[in-house]
Amino acid sequence: MNWLNLDLRKILITTALVILPLISMNTQQSPTLGGWYDKPFSFMAGLVESIFFSFSDGVRGTTKMYLDLVDIKKENQSLRAQNKELQTRLLQSDELAKENQRFNALLDFKQKNKMELVAARIMSRDLFSDHATVRIDKGTNQGLKAGMAVITTEGVVGHIFRPETFTSHVLLITDRYSVVDGLINRSRARGIVEGKSPGGLALHYVEKSEDVLKGDVIVTSGLDNIFPKGFPVAVVESVENKAFAVSLKVELRPVVDPDKVEEVFVITDAKEQDLNPPVQKK
Repeated sequence: MNWLNLDLRKILITTALVILPLISMNTQQSPTLGGWYDKPFSFMAGLVESIFFSFSDGVRGTTKMYLDLVDIKKENQSLRAQNKELQTRLLQSDELAKENQRFNALLDFKQKNKMELVAARIMSRDLFSDHATVRIDKGTNQGLKAGMAVITTEGVVGHIFRPETFTSHVLLITDRYSVVDGLINRSRARGIVEGKSPGGLALHYVEKSEDVLKGDVIVTSGLDNIFPKGFPVAVVESVENKAFAVSLKVELRPVVDPDKVEEVFVITDAKEQDLNPPVQKK
């Protein structure tokens, strides 16, 4: 046991001799410096703080970017709404300008002609393909009667076939039951303009010896007591002289496109009107 106590005493003395100088050195350091045994903990703490700061800074940056994107999206939506509103206003303004132009043309036409005219607007179009008709917003209350001519400033549209109190049905010249007595404006050849399709016409009963060319303008003859004499009806699209036919086959295009008409005039005194001199060839 003596040797064990001796060795233990030696170990304690040796340990004290080693630790005491280290403690003495540590007490001589500046109070602002940590001990050597603090360095591992300080390093780990700094590392953790650096990682946390980087993470939190990234989160703040990402959050800010997200909020910026949300604001940009809201701003874009607002700008798109404003753009649509401006486009709508522009279209409305353009439509008003076109409407004013049409009204000015109608007013000028009415002032330059001696005809008794009633202005009307087209309210609706026939939904059935069997007939080409439209409904206008004037009727018997405005003095309209069946058989009165319906025109625009450019040419013939049709005639009233069923008047009602506040509205009237108009049979378009393109309807298969519509007929208009017409003249070739250039050569004065006579024929009957008949509707044949939603957008087409034909000139029938034209003698083969008559002078008819593509581009000729067909005007009303005034003999049907519906349309005034000399008003444009259609333009010749093609002329065919078949060997065994008794008359020329003449295809026409209406001067007025019925699908694009919005305002019309109803003539209440067509029998007394004569629009000669003839309209010149287009």
